[in-house]
Amino acid sequence: MMWQDLVFLAGSVLSIVFLAPTVRDVTANIPLGSSVPSMTIGAVYAATYATMGMRFSAFGSLGVATMWSLIVCYRSPGPHDGPANVGRFVRSLARQAHRSVTDTPAEDEYVAPGQSAD
Repeated sequence: MMWQDLVFLAGSVLSIVFLAPTVRDVTANIPLGSSVPSMTIGAVYAATYATMGMRFSAFGSLGVATMWSLIVCYRSPGPHDGPANVGRFVRSLARQAHRSVTDTPAEDEYVAPGQSAD
């Protein structure tokens, strides 16, 4: 076993401990723009560590990804709970990308005559 494996595990355990109050706080509102990327990075790290034979690090990163996925599902602003929030985030990114490429305002966005859309 590499000592680095234990160091990464310790960091992951600390992250899990620090994220636990957010998961437990029913009034917490963590934007999907923060939580979905963090969840994804945790999962990618877990897979990467696993392919390197760093089982403890992989397990810790999987725990961090799980905590972030709970935050995505239950602590994001908006009327919906659950895994569908990931889909909402992806659709939102697609709309933003489309708007930035086409430089047109969204349907629900009012632009006064003579004013450019920001």
